[in-house]
Amino acid sequence: MITYKKEFSELTTKEFYEIAKLRVSVFVVEQNCPYQEIDEEDETALHLWLEEENEIVGYARIMDNKETASFGRVLVNPKYRGQGLGRTLVDEVLSEIAQRYPNKTILIGGQAYLKEFYESFGFQTISDIYLEDDIPHYQMERLPD
Repeated sequence: MITYKKEFSELTTKEFYEIAKLRVSVFVVEQNCPYQEIDEEDETALHLWLEEENEIVGYARIMDNKETASFGRVLVNPKYRGQGLGRTLVDEVLSEIAQRYPNKTILIGGQAYLKEFYESFGFQTISDIYLEDDIPHYQMERLPD
């Protein structure tokens, strides 16, 4: 498995197309959630994905928010679920954040059903449950090591 990390300006048209296609497939179609999936954050985010045999198996984007860092759009390709790739992906994301943004708190909006998953990486819930695009979420943070 290969890990790719690219700024928006480094992405090829084909890479962004494959990323966007998979994100829309998971977040809009699978989760039945019509919203603006492609947004301004894409232009400033670091795009990180796992690839096997020329297919994206996992994806996330990382953002520098000045005082904090964050990541989102975390997904595992449906064809590859159940293999622990979500854990591999988040490990890669956290490692990249530690290298690029040492000593920054990481803030995320995690879907409620993934609360325990993110807690296993040291995140703590810092909000009540809230709806984002009609999906229950928690604001979560991970303090620097």
